[in-house]
Amino acid sequence: MKILAVDLGKVRTGLAICDESELLASPAGVISEYSRERLLQKVSAAAQDNAAKLIVVGLPRNMDGSEGESAQNARAFAQSLGELTNLPIEFCDERGTTITAHGYLNDTDTRGKKRKAVVDAVAATIILENHLSYRRNHKA
Repeated sequence: MKILAVDLGKVRTGLAICDESELLASPAGVISEYSRERLLQKVSAAAQDNAAKLIVVGLPRNMDGSEGESAQNARAFAQSLGELTNLPIEFCDERGTTITAHGYLNDTDTRGKKRKAVVDAVAATIILENHLSYRRNHKA
């Protein structure tokens, strides 16, 4: 099943998509948008364009596992996105994904404007890879 992952940000929101077999997660772009309503519309369009059947939203928990304002914003966004797309929404703990994404970009010597343009999509890809791993390890 195709799954769209969302790394929600205040300015840039990263997207990633997997293949039907849920083996390969790939970056699917970054949306730069301040307006929540326009962002919802753009993420919804991305889900439709990619024929996603499930959306995974990164949940930014605090390091102690608690949920702060960012997690509440992600939950509210996810609820609105679910209502707009009529797709099921799941969450994936995104602690450390941006740090890991920066590590990958350091390894590939991606710097400057290019780095800023892709880091959120790379973080979304890591969120999706984590979710796919969870799905493989917890099949009913």
